Amino acid sequence: QVQLVESGGGSVQSGGSLRLSCVASSRISCMAWFRQAPGKEREGVATIARYGRATYADSVKDRFTISRDNAKNTLYLQMNSLKPEDTAMYYCALRWTDHCPDTPRTEDYDNWGQGTQVTVSS
Repeated sequence: QVQLVESGGGSVQSGGSLRLSCVASSRISCMAWFRQAPGKEREGVATIARYGRATYADSVKDRFTISRDNAKNTLYLQMNSLKPEDTAMYYCALRWTDHCPDTPRTEDYDNWGQGTQVTVSS
């Protein structure tokens, strides 16, 4: 069972930036960032396959960038131009295939981190 530990969350004003990190205890394959706001379902934000193919939710395209460092077993999410609606708990997730499904669904991912809170004020 791989362990995933997120960090980098915090409170920022609208328009600000944050960089989330997720360190895994072993080799990382397909990885994703999800988020969950209070009272809402967990939703996929971005995915990245082992060899770099990335996908994004429409709501974060051109503002967020997902990346990875396979040598460090680390996943990143650079978040720019943050909006109050980005406020949520952010989770990293791992799927035991090198490719990622086109549409990120929670049931397709095998391991989850504990989450890191992102709060954006207007």
